[in-house]
Amino acid sequence: MSAMHPLIDPAALQAAAARVHIVDCSHDLVQPALGQQQYEQGHIPGAVHAHLDRDLSGPTTGHNGRHPLPTAEAFCAWLGRQGITPGMTVVAYDRSGGMYAARLWWMLRWVGHTQVRVLDGGWKAWTGAGLPEERGASAPKTAPATYPAVSPDASQAVDAAFVLSNLQDKAAVLVDARAAGRYAGEGETIDPIGGHIPGALNRPFLDNLGADGCFKSATTLRAEWQAVAGAHLQGPAAPGGPAAALVMQCGSGVTACHNLLALELAGLGGARLYPGSWSEWCSDRSRPMATGPQP
Repeated sequence: MSAMHPLIDPAALQAAAARVHIVDCSHDLVQPALGQQQYEQGHIPGAVHAHLDRDLSGPTTGHNGRHPLPTAEAFCAWLGRQGITPGMTVVAYDRSGGMYAARLWWMLRWVGHTQVRVLDGGWKAWTGAGLPEERGASAPKTAPATYPAVSPDASQAVDAAFVLSNLQDKAAVLVDARAAGRYAGEGETIDPIGGHIPGALNRPFLDNLGADGCFKSATTLRAEWQAVAGAHLQGPAAPGGPAAALVMQCGSGVTACHNLLALELAGLGGARLYPGSWSEWCSDRSRPMATGPQP
């Protein structure tokens, strides 16, 4: 089954609400309990909540990043507990421009679940359209089920060993989704060391959004990504996709998924994710690190 268009607007979601499973991915990196609280204060009717730390990440070791991927088995088990089964359409949203919803979008595709979309504009767009909301916690709209554990698509991600070897063989080009200051190593407040992986380009994920908090048009995104990484993009018929030579990363593998979604919207699919990202990379001080505004 081919992948769906990555986005859905509030009116279309309301019309399809009875036929889709809605997941509220609201979260805050500094206040990890805030997303659940916001969800309980108001959410799209029938939506369940996915907590980034508990549901969309695996255990941390101090050396695998702040939000390592869970095992496919653990993620599929969580999907089943929400009543989500293969073939069901899932719509994710959040209150942060799609940065957490994009993580769920990518993870579902990682386990082969292509029927997934992100609500463009998220909660702000939903409430701005005057659509109904619900308070408290919603039970899954379908009974818990078994989501068959699958082997994840290994071609969609790379690990730290790949990134380290890539410093020499330059088989891929990394693109860092963090804000320019953090990329440069200035004002770092989340990770113990500031800076970026040598050679990584910078495309802050917020640049994918317009002033209204919705994704920019495909045409605009394509032009902007061409400006950032055009030398490394290939033609539409290239093996693996036009962006097969790109690897997205960020602080902990979350906002990098936003860039992956933007590339998909722009018709530039095929890029991979480095899930550990900077938080994993900088945990080993023997790895090369760079500072400043240039790759």
